Amino acid sequence: MKKGIHPKFHSDGVVCTTCGTNWKIGTTRQGLRVEICSNCHPFYTGEQRIVDTAGQVDRFMKRLSVSQNRQADLEKRKNERSQPAPKKSLLKEIYGDDA
Repeated sequence: MKKGIHPKFHSDGVVCTTCGTNWKIGTTRQGLRVEICSNCHPFYTGEQRIVDTAGQVDRFMKRLSVSQNRQADLEKRKNERSQPAPKKSLLKEIYGDDA
């Protein structure tokens, strides 16, 4: 093996940021981190929990609620516009409600 051409070999391991699991592996990169591993992934654990380390679910739910509110407002305005104006009786207009 030639000297000086090969990368340094590290046996630190990989750390899962979600559950903190640590694996000892050999790698040329130091301090590897993964967001999800086989110990906490729903496919392997059988649980249906959402692992959200980056806040993506919260952002999606916020966008979804804003979109639903906007749609409800548009539908409400559309219904208000499509309602015909109440017809006024000429007699009621001249004599009032007593006629």
